[in-house]
Amino acid sequence: MPEVDKEVEEGKWYAFFGYWWILFLVPLVAKKENKFALFHGKQGLVLFGFWLIFVFILSFIPVLNILSIFGWIIWLILTIIGMIKAVQGQYWKIPVLGDIAEKIKI
Repeated sequence: MPEVDKEVEEGKWYAFFGYWWILFLVPLVAKKENKFALFHGKQGLVLFGFWLIFVFILSFIPVLNILSIFGWIIWLILTIIGMIKAVQGQYWKIPVLGDIAEKIKI
């Protein structure tokens, strides 16, 4: 049986909740010493920013409203994948947004 990384096990559920909108604050505040939870929490923060800009704000602009629908779909897919990877104990970097998340210093 493979050895389980203690840090991943301790941060797994914090990382999972980090993808639920404003709950990205949970791993960033409660488990900021845990690299796994922090990794996913920062991605959750960037994903929340993506949702805020490309989904929420664009939905109020009639000409760009159609883009918000695509934004919802992209956001939902990335959120679900992130939550699954967090529960599986995997470091998964979101394409493009993951690079932004890595630059965040907390």
